[in-house]
Amino acid sequence: MAFPGLQHVALTVSDLDRSTRWYAALFGTEPVLDEDEEGGRFHHTVFALEGGMLFGLHTHQGRESGEPFSEERTGLDHVGFAVGSHAELEQWAQRLTELGIAHDGVKKAHYGSGVSFRDPDNIALEFFTGPE
Repeated sequence: MAFPGLQHVALTVSDLDRSTRWYAALFGTEPVLDEDEEGGRFHHTVFALEGGMLFGLHTHQGRESGEPFSEERTGLDHVGFAVGSHAELEQWAQRLTELGIAHDGVKKAHYGSGVSFRDPDNIALEFFTGPE
C-alpha cells in the first residue's frame, strides 16, 4: 500500500484577519471555508489550492502562545510549495516582490532550488523545484 500524499496543512496564526488577507493575496484566491469548529475549540479559515490541497489558518480562541514562529522549536520547520520548473520558481520570486513579501531570491542546491519567505507570524514558507 502506498503512503498517501498530504491533503491539508493547518497553521496556527496570531491574527486571523491579517493572515487571511496575506494568504489570500499570496494564493490569489479567497478562502472556501471560514467558521468555528463544532466543539468551539478553534476557528478555521481554509483555502483550496491546486491539486486538491487544502491550506488552513487556525486561531484557538485566544489560547495561542503569542510567540512568533521559530523553526528551531520542536514541530514545524517550514512549508514547501512545489513548482514545476526553475522558470516558474523565478516567476514566484517576482510575484513575492510585487506583493512586497521579503525573500532572498532563488537559492540553488544539488537537490533542487527554492525561494524562502515568511508569513506575518514568521512562519517559514518556500517555493521549491527539483534539479533540472
